[in-house]
Amino acid sequence: MLPVVALIGRPNVGKSTLFNAMTGTRDALVADFPGLTRDRQYGFARRAALPCIVVDTGGLVENAGRIESLMVAQTERAIAEADRLIVLVDGRAGVTPQDQFVAQLARRSGKSVLLAVNKTEGFDPHMAAAEFYRLGLGDPHPIAAAHDQGVVPLLEEALRGFTPEPAQAPESTGIKVAVIGRPNVGKSTLINRLLGENRMVAFDEPGTTRDAVMVPFERDGQHYTLIDTAGLRRRARIEEAVEKFSVIKTLQAIETAHVVVAVMDAHDSVVEQDASLLGLVIEQGRALVLAVNKWDNIPPEQRDLIRGQIEQRLTFADFAPLHFISARHGSGVGELLATVRRVYAAAMRDMSTPELTRVLEAAVESHQPPLVSGRRIKLRYAHQGGRNPPVIVIHGNQTDHVPDAYRRYLVNVYRQAFDLAGTPVRVAFRVEENPFAGKRNPLTPRQRRKRKRLIQRNKR
Repeated sequence: MLPVVALIGRPNVGKSTLFNAMTGTRDALVADFPGLTRDRQYGFARRAALPCIVVDTGGLVENAGRIESLMVAQTERAIAEADRLIVLVDGRAGVTPQDQFVAQLARRSGKSVLLAVNKTEGFDPHMAAAEFYRLGLGDPHPIAAAHDQGVVPLLEEALRGFTPEPAQAPESTGIKVAVIGRPNVGKSTLINRLLGENRMVAFDEPGTTRDAVMVPFERDGQHYTLIDTAGLRRRARIEEAVEKFSVIKTLQAIETAHVVVAVMDAHDSVVEQDASLLGLVIEQGRALVLAVNKWDNIPPEQRDLIRGQIEQRLTFADFAPLHFISARHGSGVGELLATVRRVYAAAMRDMSTPELTRVLEAAVESHQPPLVSGRRIKLRYAHQGGRNPPVIVIHGNQTDHVPDAYRRYLVNVYRQAFDLAGTPVRVAFRVEENPFAGKRNPLTPRQRRKRKRLIQRNKR
């Protein structure tokens, strides 16, 4: 599972700026989950050699009032979830009593802590960091988050000691399926339905302290590994138990999975939390299947209305197959697994360069790219750049000017041509290299004509 790094500190020291720099985003609200307040945000960081999850927290203050105490509670939960802590301070303001309060909280957690001194641009960073030794958190790391100075070394230092888990071949793990969704939508009921009455569990493998569980099982000759985000329970306990919802466990499950099954309750409307979860799945490039649960309790006359509402609110995920199921009674669950196999095959599909180029030529002939300053964008050939999700790399001239609308057109063309249902498809463009690039003083057309005349004159 991905390691978790939490950013903590007093207000206005630049935690959100550092979060954005680490995750490569413009806005700290990467995953805004209602109920967690806007003071704890989550994102994936891939700038160091090892990817991780970064948690942005609200400002910590001592003797907090009612609002501030909620922020402290949110930060304490983030500290409990984290593997590493980064305490951020303001290098221009110097040590404050609030910094000392934060440092004390970090030391008391027992977690590994790094001290980052922000806003050190424009003056000697080591002089700015010197007085922060008194916080007792080890060597300060001077950075300038707003200018992206020292951010990657800080992240690499925070992840020191973690090693990437060895990649497992799909043949050994089967299709890795993560079941995600809001609390009480029926994830545990679906999990137990997939595993069967006797819970065909070969072994339970607790992951980190967040107890993510990997459960192998087999159905119709196909091997799967179920990534449980809700915690397995006996069938008799499902109805009375309240499911715990951990954002960290969900993000780790999305990262690990080949296919994500997003479960929604047919009785509830699609809310921002559903859209946020699905957005994270698409951002990570995972194959996606939508499962609307508790469909057996919906009157027939209301079903078309509910279908329309779901499809209208999830247009950004319109590539994902939509299933209406009853996890309790098992209706539709078999078709759900068949779709999981189909979207997995699409996400892992190999596509040859000649076939990709042939589809590109047909797409361009049917719908030409737009003109740029009177010149036509030329797309010459395509090849596969990756799987899970499928990445198609297209080479040509002026490809940096291809508009988003034309990119979406090509995505849809390739999705249909290669049956890439249920998986995000990414199209990347590459500009063909100039053959004269790097050559010393290439001749202009006028100089070439002059040189030709001189050669002809000398021959006479």
